[in-house]
Amino acid sequence: MNDPVGTQLLTLIRTADDMKTLRGLRDQFHDQMGSLLSEQPVEQFYNHLNDVHDALIQRTIALSEMQMARLGNGSPPVPYAYILFGSGGRKEQTFSSDQDSGLIYRDPEDEFERDEVKRYFEQFAVTIVQSLQQLGYPPCEGNVISNNLDWNHSLTEWQHKLNGWFEDPNWERVRYLLIVADGRCVYGQEELLSALKRHFYSDMLKNPVIVNHMLSNTMRHKVLIGVFGQLLKEQYGEDAGSLDVKYGAYIPMVNSIRLLAIQAELHETSTLARIQELKARGRLTDEDAQAYTVAFKLFLRLRLMTTEREVDAMYGNNGKLASRRLTKELIDELKTALRVGKKLQRQVHRLMGGKM
Repeated sequence: MNDPVGTQLLTLIRTADDMKTLRGLRDQFHDQMGSLLSEQPVEQFYNHLNDVHDALIQRTIALSEMQMARLGNGSPPVPYAYILFGSGGRKEQTFSSDQDSGLIYRDPEDEFERDEVKRYFEQFAVTIVQSLQQLGYPPCEGNVISNNLDWNHSLTEWQHKLNGWFEDPNWERVRYLLIVADGRCVYGQEELLSALKRHFYSDMLKNPVIVNHMLSNTMRHKVLIGVFGQLLKEQYGEDAGSLDVKYGAYIPMVNSIRLLAIQAELHETSTLARIQELKARGRLTDEDAQAYTVAFKLFLRLRLMTTEREVDAMYGNNGKLASRRLTKELIDELKTALRVGKKLQRQVHRLMGGKM
């Protein structure tokens, strides 16, 4: 972050002594960021925004370590990695973000310490999650979160869990594999996640059942443009006339690029970085990579324009662009980008063995 104000904010976050101070800094940050959107390229804005989210989460984890020690639980008994999934893993969080997270810790050398180590990280995750809620980060609605024991394991336990998903890959387990693909270490020992990712890519795509479920999951959300080129807007309820930018534009592109990245065994998690690496490896033509980049940047910008609302002191939004914001110029731009997104979905379907 190059601007002095942003650098000062990060310094204040990284030296905050308590959650009340951190919450005040997050609220201040939200008030300041809105005015910067029109002044910066969207990818630069997202980098700035996600650097602040990362700093808030990192400081929360550090304070949670201190709290564990004050309560008599000591320091972390083994190295660990705190993982972000979803938009946090991809560094694509907007002003609001829920907690999609997991935790990996190193196997204790002494087998007799295993239960004690496990108990520490179970309580540690509870402390982190509760603290992040104080900051306005609600828990993941799908319960993909570090205080859920399904997402909190030693490295060996994580590897065994992946093996189970590989061996019995029903639709839900393959959805979990796709979630893991977006995992990014935000705090702790990054090598633990790297080791898990290496295990993740070992022969997974040789299983046709996994490939078929991944393709099905990837194509679940359709691009919201009709056969005659019209926008497919919300028809009922309080959001009638709005466009679901999150699930009708952004998520279809995220899912499609992620599947191409998995096929190429890329470890990048950012969608824009994945596009560039796919181009560098000859998996995308220069022309397609450019078109996908331009379309995705538009969807990133529109996500920031969706109505923000605070509920129970949590930051959140419904991902839908209100009809009053859909100017003729924006509609024309959107239609072009959505056609690009539809082309990408067709390309992925063909590459993964489907017909579309």
